[in-house]
Amino acid sequence: MNNSIPLSRTDLTDLIRNKSKEIGFSLCGITPAVTPTGFSDLKKWLDQGHAGEMHYIENRLDAYEDPRKVMEGVKSIIVLASNYSSKEHPSLEKNEGRISRYAWGELDYHDVIKKKLKTIAGVIHTHRPECKTRGVVDSAPILERDFAQKSGLGWFGKNTMLINKKEGSWFFLSAILTDLELDYDNSHETSHCGTCTKCLEICPTDAFEAPYELNARKCISYLTIELKKQVPIDLRKGVSDWLFGCDLCQDVCPWNHKIPENQKIIFDTPSPLTKINACELLEMNGESFRKLFGKTPLSRPKRAGILRNAAIVLGNRGQHDSVPTLISSMNDEEPLVRGASAWALGEIATPEAVNALEARLLLENDPEVLAEISQAINNIQKKK
Repeated sequence: MNNSIPLSRTDLTDLIRNKSKEIGFSLCGITPAVTPTGFSDLKKWLDQGHAGEMHYIENRLDAYEDPRKVMEGVKSIIVLASNYSSKEHPSLEKNEGRISRYAWGELDYHDVIKKKLKTIAGVIHTHRPECKTRGVVDSAPILERDFAQKSGLGWFGKNTMLINKKEGSWFFLSAILTDLELDYDNSHETSHCGTCTKCLEICPTDAFEAPYELNARKCISYLTIELKKQVPIDLRKGVSDWLFGCDLCQDVCPWNHKIPENQKIIFDTPSPLTKINACELLEMNGESFRKLFGKTPLSRPKRAGILRNAAIVLGNRGQHDSVPTLISSMNDEEPLVRGASAWALGEIATPEAVNALEARLLLENDPEVLAEISQAINNIQKKK
């Protein structure tokens, strides 16, 4: 039982801020748990169909509007940022593909951050044993970005990312909901993007309908992570060498060039997952895939999604020595992998690739894969 004199609201707020900094959070902001100002924009975005297959957003729409539907009695939201990278992408070698910086850690960032949230929640409960808290990392229908802006952590960039003057946009957002009233920060009302449009211009799939408006259906991150179907043919070239996610619109942001090189990041150990050989991916069975990626964000698209991406990367890179691997992967148990491999072979279009496509056309029984093979063969014939 805690017999010490209870901390005042201000002292408890200061303790939370200090503890968050001590255990490695880059930023901490606190705001009332009210309807986020961006909720109407979310509804409009969904009505426009920009969410694609992310139906979980629409299914939980009521909760996004009212934080009390996420945790009953919530009064305050503590928003925390964890910096994840100020390093450059490594140069690619033959048949390799890129991984978005946020997935470079050997562990899933959800697990790393959740432990830190529990530490802060423990501090709160030590001084307010009767209170309620809930830590969330992409696990609840909370518009973290809106609450981060409301708690003073930054502004919305034209690429829809939250940007902070000192941290850029290379950070994860997480939150602790509590039924305590705390001291609140002022909202960040100004934007510091000026006339810059580098983030909009760099996107190879034209995912930005306008400044501050992202059509997720065209976004490389969505295509390589969230989309469970085949990547639309007209967007595959834009995917280029991205195996998982995309950093382009953040890479060119001037605010991300101002981060100190000695910035403490959440992943403090070197990771092998900065780039991956796409041929090696296509040779993985389910067990080897789970062993390598089961505890990382790369498990989200599952084996079929990652191998689909690997085939697209190989098709875009166009290296002839990847043809035997792609031919082999046309026998994969997953239609998604077979179809993407057929497309890739059509892009490389060596005589060996053409022969393999024609042979597979006689064996394939999946209608979508058959269509991929036929189109690949037709495209090769048009090029002759």
